[in-house]
Amino acid sequence: MALARRCLRIILSKTDLPRHNVKYFCSAQPPLQDSKNIQGIPPSSLNPTQVDGIKKFSWLNKFGPEFRIRGEQVQIISEPQQFYEILKVKTRNAKKRLTLASLYLGTGQLELDLVSNIDEACRAAQSQGSSDLEVNILLDHTRGSRGRVNSRTMLRPLLEKWPKVKVALYHTPDLRGWLKNVCPERFNEFIGLNHMKIYLIDDSFIISGANLSSDYFTNRQDRNILFNDCPQLANFFNDLVKSTMSFSLQLHGDDTLHLSPDWKIHPFLDSDKGQNFKSAAKTKVQQCLITHSSVQDEATRNSRIFNDASTDTVVYPLIQMGPLGVKNDEMATVELFLRSDSTDQILLSSGYFNLTDQYTDVIIDNVDSKFNILISSPKASGFSGAKGLAGTVPYSYIYLARQFYKKVCKAGQNHRINMLEYERDGWTFHSKGLWYYVRNDPLPRLTVIGSPNYGYRSVYKDLECQVALVTENKSLQEQLRQEHVRLYDNSQSISAETFLRSDRYVPLWNRVVTSVGRDFF
Repeated sequence: MALARRCLRIILSKTDLPRHNVKYFCSAQPPLQDSKNIQGIPPSSLNPTQVDGIKKFSWLNKFGPEFRIRGEQVQIISEPQQFYEILKVKTRNAKKRLTLASLYLGTGQLELDLVSNIDEACRAAQSQGSSDLEVNILLDHTRGSRGRVNSRTMLRPLLEKWPKVKVALYHTPDLRGWLKNVCPERFNEFIGLNHMKIYLIDDSFIISGANLSSDYFTNRQDRNILFNDCPQLANFFNDLVKSTMSFSLQLHGDDTLHLSPDWKIHPFLDSDKGQNFKSAAKTKVQQCLITHSSVQDEATRNSRIFNDASTDTVVYPLIQMGPLGVKNDEMATVELFLRSDSTDQILLSSGYFNLTDQYTDVIIDNVDSKFNILISSPKASGFSGAKGLAGTVPYSYIYLARQFYKKVCKAGQNHRINMLEYERDGWTFHSKGLWYYVRNDPLPRLTVIGSPNYGYRSVYKDLECQVALVTENKSLQEQLRQEHVRLYDNSQSISAETFLRSDRYVPLWNRVVTSVGRDFF
């Protein structure tokens, strides 16, 4: 097995072509066009100090457009209160555009204050005689419509007051017919969601795993990274959100929903089981990716940013929209794991741990790198203490974690794969992403951050977005190291004895339901 792993890594290192024939890729998808020289940066233009780190991960441009920035433009947001305050201040001062993508908007006072800030930005633009400010908000239809008071009721006053405010609700094409009619609230959310979390104001944005809800502003541990004054990156994410909004349902001030004027295919009322919708939506997303991945003209290639030695950081947006057949993030993640070697260390975090079989097989059987996997303890689960069946969800994740742990032990890989549980008094855990250490370097070279949890939902059912950030900026690397140190400091290693504790007991019925319905977790 070790010889097979080494051979596979040699093959991967000798070619820049996608490995679609590797058995772990569930389906083929062509790479982005012009991937070898995206944005016109030939390998020779890399700074000598950047070659080891940045070049090692340059293959990521097959799966997402490549953007070069300076490390000092990036800020790690360590606390939820800081995330909220930055979001409020930037929202209130928006001048050109305000684009928000989230699962939902909560209904508490903190959320009302955020909506008031959007209103204030619109009012300021009007008082200055400016019509430049555009507001685009993308949420999920099922989650955003839950309950009598919901995301829709929170945002309707803005729609009634400001013509340039647009709100769209993504509706999965897989929730239709009898299933849509019989599936009650909450349960219909298992079929598929918009799960992207992008908060963009003018030319700055936050890529996040957090939703726009009071828990994520106070005591729910998540990850948030702020990119300051990055116009090209901001343009990409703005276009991505607007592209997704174009095939989502448009909310109006009277609470009615309509198709976008330039979109003719309904997500769930067609007669072809959503095939035309999925195909057209996939084309829309791919057009956005290809447009931003195309080689720029000579003037852009010679612009200051590409010749500036301080551009020491590269960002690759990675999109996963399983229902639409867009699988860039999945393929990039698998290849990232496969390219690692025994001297590398990967720290992986998931708020809802349910690795797909593909990820599980690669991590356990096909790589030699070290993994430290951080998951939520039952007490830190967002479902802990919930009423009804929702309160049993933490035990489903206990069962899934135990099954993974048993596979690790059976394969004799527990010397390099360590599992830990996050628990902090009064806090819940929603953190996701990874940090990558190269050859025992004391600082991480790469981080991946965004909305996916690396589970079945993320890969197959939801719309997800994250970024891979590769940096040689020592200050940013230190921020990233401190970020995961803070998370792991509130954790304990998992052992066989962990699952024998009384609070880890999972009833038989729960184990059966979880096994049968694993694809929905």
